[in-house]
Amino acid sequence: MVVIGDLMTDAVARAFHPLARGSDTPASVIMYGGGSGANVAAWLAIEGVDTTLVGRRGSDITGRTREMELMGYGIEARMVMDPERPTGTCVVMITHRGDRTMLSDAGANAALQPEDLPPDVFAPKTHLHVSGFTLLQEGSRTAARRGLRLGHEAGMSVSVDAGSHAPLERAGPESFLEWTSGAQLLFANAQQATVLTGREDSAAAAKVLTAWYPNVVLKLGDAGALWASKTHDDIVTVQPEPVEPTPGSIGAGDAFMAGFLPPWLGGRHPKDGLVNGHRLAAKALQQPGARPDLSE
Repeated sequence: MVVIGDLMTDAVARAFHPLARGSDTPASVIMYGGGSGANVAAWLAIEGVDTTLVGRRGSDITGRTREMELMGYGIEARMVMDPERPTGTCVVMITHRGDRTMLSDAGANAALQPEDLPPDVFAPKTHLHVSGFTLLQEGSRTAARRGLRLGHEAGMSVSVDAGSHAPLERAGPESFLEWTSGAQLLFANAQQATVLTGREDSAAAAKVLTAWYPNVVLKLGDAGALWASKTHDDIVTVQPEPVEPTPGSIGAGDAFMAGFLPPWLGGRHPKDGLVNGHRLAAKALQQPGARPDLSE
């Protein structure tokens, strides 16, 4: 499995009280390895999938630490060091009520170049997953699109995810659909599907998206997940088992994608992929940080 995507540090700030504007609010602030691409790669690796992550990091100590973490998961890290930009950082702000927002500085991720893509990773009989964030960032978009072309030319199966609904809306749904043309599988959540199609109903949005992608998986949070296909009229929906999230847990969507891919690529029924996706998402919800907890 080859993943082209972002490597970040997540600074998760969880407020214990309502935010005091212009003053101090007691909070828990913890740093974790993050980045959607790196998270997907990590969950794939602990599932026993041989995984390569292609990306760009800063030449700083943080970047070296993040890359060493990848190696600890057994990931082959094909990271290019940026001499000028720092390793990316995402500040995840979680209110006392559990609402969250993200402040992202892509750093070196936004400078990924087409020449950073190692030609030898593009080979038949393997799968390419491209992070939506790499496509949505203007600086790395050319590299992401080249990666998609190289994957198609090599005969790889290809999946993409829609990243995040706000940058997706800024980039424009028509552009994203054009950039990802030819991918066999799209991952999106309900908000992203609405941005791409204008449909509020998730099942209707999924069927519209099958006009561009042969397979569509929508992550619906507590409502479960669904799979739709261009060649099947039926939509497969699976509900998750109830889970009590750990305060500050993040990255369940990335874990879900990593859980869905191996069964689907192995030719099993999409329901098996959805079930396995929920299994890994539940693990992500019950631990701190967005990557697998290796201390367990």
